[in-house]
Amino acid sequence: MSDLVTGEAVVLDLQTAKLPSRALAIVLDLLVEFAALFICTLVMSVALADLDSAALAATMLGMTVFFLVALPVMIETLTHGRSLGKTALGLRVVRTDGGPVRFRHSLVRGLVGFFEVIAITGAPAVITSALNPDGKRLGDIFAGTVVIRERTPGVGGPASPLPPVHPQLLHDMGRELVSMDLSAVPEPLWLATRQLLGRIGQLDPTVTFRMSAGLAGDLAARIGNPVPQGLHPAAYLGAVLTERQRREWMRVQQQLAAAALVQAPAPHPAVMPDGRPHRVLGMPAAPAPVPAAPAAAIAPSLTKPARPTAPAQPAAPAQPAPDAGFAPPA
Repeated sequence: MSDLVTGEAVVLDLQTAKLPSRALAIVLDLLVEFAALFICTLVMSVALADLDSAALAATMLGMTVFFLVALPVMIETLTHGRSLGKTALGLRVVRTDGGPVRFRHSLVRGLVGFFEVIAITGAPAVITSALNPDGKRLGDIFAGTVVIRERTPGVGGPASPLPPVHPQLLHDMGRELVSMDLSAVPEPLWLATRQLLGRIGQLDPTVTFRMSAGLAGDLAARIGNPVPQGLHPAAYLGAVLTERQRREWMRVQQQLAAAALVQAPAPHPAVMPDGRPHRVLGMPAAPAPVPAAPAAAIAPSLTKPARPTAPAQPAAPAQPAPDAGFAPPA
């Protein structure tokens, strides 16, 4: 086992590969590379028989560099640290913090490995790997990588890191999660929990149980809720971490809803400050309100009784016109 420390100061116990398994993986890789180089050399020598010796030598040198340096670097980068020989033996190249290798790591390993393994017959690599506690060769030291064992050779497939959990136990724990107070848990403990759960498939089951039990005990002591009997500590960590993420999601949704209410445009007033009605472009103007009668004119009619009016007098008969010298017949 090797104690690898991540960027978040989390210690990961990974089983590093030692000299015998690494040497066998390198031998398998070199056999495949030299076989491909030999076949391509025969084909190119026949196809380019008309070339002069200098051009043919340059072509052969380029093919050698491609198959012994460029091709291993490409394969290791695209497969995240798994070459043909390492895949056959269940090995993988990772960074010293446990993360996957990148192109720069594979390039440094390939360039240094060409000289220490092929050009100098592998003597520096054997000596360095035998003396280093993690089995590193010079290429690993310069690139900041280490070869770990992902699975035990001969095992048909990776076993499940966590045993099955009874549904009733999960149901009872789910009801307790709602009432848990998670405010006392510091952020470094959450980071350590996420790191462990993210790499749980790469760890040995015994190491997984030991590390998760330590984190679960610390977490249970801070929230005041012990680990249920019969529940794997890693499952307890995952349940509590899921509850915390759910609460964070709900809090963010509430903040977004409050921000949307604050940023919503205010409705237009119905009346302008000068007393005129507000008019929206494209809408007909509202009819002007009918002015109300003054209260002084209405009050007397409501308080004083109406005076009785005199009956209408009959109209007087028409008087004949003054005599103008003519009298009508009787």
